Amino acid sequence: MIKKKFGADFKARVAIEAMKETKTVPEISSQFKVHPTRIASWKKKLLTGAKDIFLNERGNHDLSHAQEIDELYKKIGQLKVENDFLKKTAYPG
Repeated sequence: MIKKKFGADFKARVAIEAMKETKTVPEISSQFKVHPTRIASWKKKLLTGAKDIFLNERGNHDLSHAQEIDELYKKIGQLKVENDFLKKTAYPG
């Protein structure tokens, strides 16, 4: 049996439909032709991942800021090594 692959948009649409609770899972299953277990799984992923939508507004900024700081520290280290090397070659002994 070949597994069907579903896109993220389709999964989101089905999960949101399940979240509305206006239809039962078997009704949604027959409407979208998806196994009820998958619907439950997608609904659970939507519930657990929903908070990330709001964290990313600030979270990405924090992450990129932390990455920028790390890159700057690496650059400082690299420049310090280069500076020390040049000092040794320019003023031997």
